[in-house]
Amino acid sequence: MPGLLRGVARTAVIAGTATSVSNRVSRRQAGRWAQQDAEQAQARPAAAAPPPMSVAPEDEMSNKIAQLKDLGDLKSQGVLSESEFEAQKARILNS
Repeated sequence: MPGLLRGVARTAVIAGTATSVSNRVSRRQAGRWAQQDAEQAQARPAAAAPPPMSVAPEDEMSNKIAQLKDLGDLKSQGVLSESEFEAQKARILNS
């Protein structure tokens, strides 16, 4: 009976240690991923709108369409957030 109790105690200690180490590794890895996400968000340059160009009235509509297409491409690539996209779209349409 003492041998059985010793074996059960040893198994419990080993299982507890393994669980503790696994949890610590998971927390450390989650922290690293969060830090990498924050660094990538800061490293991503803010998308600057192209300077307004003076164009003829007939070219103005095609210019707006081209700007909106470029803006849509930036959004689909993940460069612009939804709010940035909407703000730039409103600026282009109201100019």
